[in-house]
Amino acid sequence: MIHVQRDGYLKYIIIDRPKRRNALNWEMIGTLGEAIAAGDADPDCRCMVVKGAADQFCAGRDLDAAGGAGALVPALEADTSWTRIFHLLHRSTTPTVSVVRGFAVAGGFTLAMACDFVLAERNARFGALEMQNGFPAAINTPVLSKLVGPRLALEMLVLGDLVDAERLYEMGLINRLASDSDDLAKIEGEFVGRLLERDPHAIALTKESHRATVNMPLDDALAMGKQLNTLIAASGRLEEAARSFTAKQKARK
Repeated sequence: MIHVQRDGYLKYIIIDRPKRRNALNWEMIGTLGEAIAAGDADPDCRCMVVKGAADQFCAGRDLDAAGGAGALVPALEADTSWTRIFHLLHRSTTPTVSVVRGFAVAGGFTLAMACDFVLAERNARFGALEMQNGFPAAINTPVLSKLVGPRLALEMLVLGDLVDAERLYEMGLINRLASDSDDLAKIEGEFVGRLLERDPHAIALTKESHRATVNMPLDDALAMGKQLNTLIAASGRLEEAARSFTAKQKARK
């Protein structure tokens, strides 16, 4: 099951199927997409945290629930629902955080990497294990290829080995590394707390600009940044920020 919990401005999306290492069946995939869409559309949601129940993140899609050969239309519908999750995460203006314990493999690896930020235990393990079963990690290929250099991305996708969290941290794919479960809970609270302190509109604008600049020449990205600065100045936000800064400086004296 997919459980959704609210804590003020924070929305938890919890994958809860521990007997299958939180593998996602088709019903859960649809529910997960709806939960992400609803969170991004909710003006009172300032952060979404995706995590797995118990001591695992997610083992990906449940292969036992996959459709049989020749069922083109049902397979297309199912994969459209699966791919929708990653379109939603990519386009979301609300920051998303994956919190990883245990295994995040196959589609679970894709899900963790598709979030804006990743927090993980040091002993967590990741991997595009699809290749070990004789088929490519079709959705993780574009996700990883956007996040890491081509040689490393291709190695992970083609070999399909388990990779420890420390290695991914060194590659820049994990934001915070925790020594154990208690440390991860502490890091999660601090990291998410800082996100919630930030202005949600400023975060949304930053995410949109960040997403757009990935495929832009630098000159075009700088032009977009200049235009955004002009809009911010015209809105009065810069003056407001200056007054706030001055007030804080006076309070410290």
